[in-house]
This record gives sequence, C-alpha cells and structure tokens, in this order.
Amino acid sequence: MELLCPVCNGLEEPQIVCKVCNSAMEDKGPLVDYLDDYSPYLSNDITQQVDGVAHDKCVHIYKCQNCGKDKRVIINRVKV
Repeated sequence: MELLCPVCNGLEEPQIVCKVCNSAMEDKGPLVDYLDDYSPYLSNDITQQVDGVAHDKCVHIYKCQNCGKDKRVIINRVKV
C-alpha cells in the first residue's frame, strides 16, 4: 500500500483562512518543492525524507492573496 498526499494529487482542497485578515489562503505547493532548484523533480521517496515530518505527512505552504502572510499546513497522507 502506498501513501499519497490528497492535496498534491487533487483529491482535497482544504479551505485555509488567514489569521491576520480572515481572507482565503491559496495552496502554493509542498514545502519540499522550495528546498532547492531540483526538488520539484525528485521522487517522493527522496523528498519525504527531508521535510522534517513523518513519512505519513506532507507540509504545504499556503499564502494569503490579500496581505501576503504565509503559513505551513501539515496534510495527512492517505493510503491507496
């Protein structure tokens, strides 16, 4: 059985609200995509080991389109 992130795979779209201005925040992708220039092209087996959270979690960056505040949100991976 494989674990996958439901947000990365378009199965879920969490509605995150900015704590500063109460506007909707937009998903900017998983944190591991921002580690270096090649991170978005690496296998999940590799990137799951470097984001600092358990392998059954995926950290996403959400950004407020109104005030620019960003937030890290931990998403639980699901079994497929």
